[in-house]
Amino acid sequence: MSRYFIGLMSGTSLDGVDAVLADFSTADQPNAQPFPRILGHAFASFPSALREELLALQIPDGQNELARSQLAANQLVQLYTRVVNDLLRQTRITAGQIEALGVHGQTIRHQPELGYSIQLNNPALLAELTGIPVIAEFRSRDIAAGGQGAPLVPAFHAAVLQHPEQTRAILNIGGMSNLSLLPAAALQPDAPILGFDCGPGNVLLDTWIQHHQNKPFDLDGEWAASGEYLPALLEWLMHEPYFSQQPPKSTGRDLFNLVWLEEQIALACATPPAPQDVQATLMMLTVQSIAQDLRRHAPHCQLVLVCGGGARNPVLMRQLAKALPHLAWHTTDEFGIPAQSMEALAFAWLAWRHQEKQPGNLPAVTGAKGLRTLGAYYPA
Repeated sequence: MSRYFIGLMSGTSLDGVDAVLADFSTADQPNAQPFPRILGHAFASFPSALREELLALQIPDGQNELARSQLAANQLVQLYTRVVNDLLRQTRITAGQIEALGVHGQTIRHQPELGYSIQLNNPALLAELTGIPVIAEFRSRDIAAGGQGAPLVPAFHAAVLQHPEQTRAILNIGGMSNLSLLPAAALQPDAPILGFDCGPGNVLLDTWIQHHQNKPFDLDGEWAASGEYLPALLEWLMHEPYFSQQPPKSTGRDLFNLVWLEEQIALACATPPAPQDVQATLMMLTVQSIAQDLRRHAPHCQLVLVCGGGARNPVLMRQLAKALPHLAWHTTDEFGIPAQSMEALAFAWLAWRHQEKQPGNLPAVTGAKGLRTLGAYYPA
């Protein structure tokens, strides 16, 4: 019997919403690997006005933020509903056939050390508009248990991509770059799975080109490739304490934003550098922070599988392979999961885990004091 779940994800890159519909029926079979069968993927870009408001809400300004946040959440849910309906039309599956919809929401604050992480969402409205039960608020229970509430996706990576005899790393390059380090299950049965945010993935690259060229992102890394990276600036940026922090750790736009970047440039550079050279340096910041963490925390890694928007940036992928030439670099597409679908599929999986009353976190990853079933259920 089919068990259909939908996952929705809109990340710190703020490019739009990914939706995946998957069948988890094979996961019910005894000893089966819970590898969901993807039936469809849909994407909807953020309208420019909503994107600008979501960006603005990530910077505290005291300008009626509570009301603006709820209004933005309602607009976000309207977009979620549209992409869900597109997905249902594409797959010819009805809302009544979907067991649950797992939705992350849009992060505007992430301060786990203060006990909170805020994702804009209105799951009750989403359930009402789609006619599908919604599971949301995945991060709050992990934070309540003393964890970072992030990253959550390593548990899914381990479930579907861990190999018995090969040590693997799953690298997601979205707004932030994050690693899931998967030891060879048969050779190192007691080795923990690790996962953490390395630092900025695309977020500073997107922010800088938006600031200078009014483009949402650097297509194929072409603008970065037109510049020359600045070693002194890169060294200065790498002195940010986050990069030397030990896992568990997670970060976001609360730290890595335009204000932070412009402050660092002013401190590191006697004269304003060419914008394209800063872009080239920001790409190397992404590369170097990832390479540093792989060297430190995954010395026995053999294979890196890349997903997220960064997997489509050929310049970035070449620089990563150049930085760590002893590793095999592939995208997750080659292993059965489209790079663009990975995180949305992970939230469909987390919804499935919620329905099974199974934990969705990994304490070694998040720092929580134990395994927890994640999410809150909103009936249709």
